[in-house]
Amino acid sequence: MTRLISIGGYAFLAVGAAVLVLIGRIVPRRFARFGDLLDIVMRSRSTRIGIVLFWWWMMGWHFLVTRPVG
Repeated sequence: MTRLISIGGYAFLAVGAAVLVLIGRIVPRRFARFGDLLDIVMRSRSTRIGIVLFWWWMMGWHFLVTRPVG
């Protein structure tokens, strides 16, 4: 049951992101396009470093710095 809820949540997020991208292309004055948003966010070097570190952590680096279970 928990597996289905997790899959449904990720599917909902993916569909929501796709809808926002499409709305950004159709009505650019109301929503920024994804590329424009990234251009604004990535202007600061500290923000870029923070995003890279966060992505690194989410993709598995935290497994290297925690104690093994058991």
